[in-house]
Amino acid sequence: MKKSRPRPLDFVIDKLTNSIENTSTGEVFDTEVVRLTIKDVNQIKKADWQFDWTKEIKDKTKEVYKLTTVNNPTIIQGLLSIEDKQDHIFMHLIESAKFNKHKVKVYLGIPGNLVAYACKVSVDKGYQGFLAFDAKTALIKHYQETLYATHFRGLRMFIETNAALRLISQYFKS
Repeated sequence: MKKSRPRPLDFVIDKLTNSIENTSTGEVFDTEVVRLTIKDVNQIKKADWQFDWTKEIKDKTKEVYKLTTVNNPTIIQGLLSIEDKQDHIFMHLIESAKFNKHKVKVYLGIPGNLVAYACKVSVDKGYQGFLAFDAKTALIKHYQETLYATHFRGLRMFIETNAALRLISQYFKS
């Protein structure tokens, strides 16, 4: 089977919060990131998501995670697909729920939370927080400024240890 090339990511870091923050009230909600399983697919309506998350779950080389609030674990706020490359984590896809995109969104902090989680997985696996991903050209500078990511070459970017630890400490207190 032909391996597809990673697609450039185009998520926007709206705000680095310490969890997720309601845009109208400023209230902060504790979050949980857990592995998405094939049983959870019924929670994902294709019309509400840009990417085919069922395909991601079925790909055995990838791990898919969902971000929810602790008080409402049935509503998915965002999704993340990563792959263990044995010395770093590669982020394939990241997406906020439809209601957390564009100008009128319910919560801020979804993408930052998911990127921080990917960095945490890297640390937990002994990869010192190294996370790689491909970015759309127009967003390279944005990721350098918001995530402290480094542009490697072409579309490839990475987050190294100090930047990863900074993001992890922002979102994960324990």
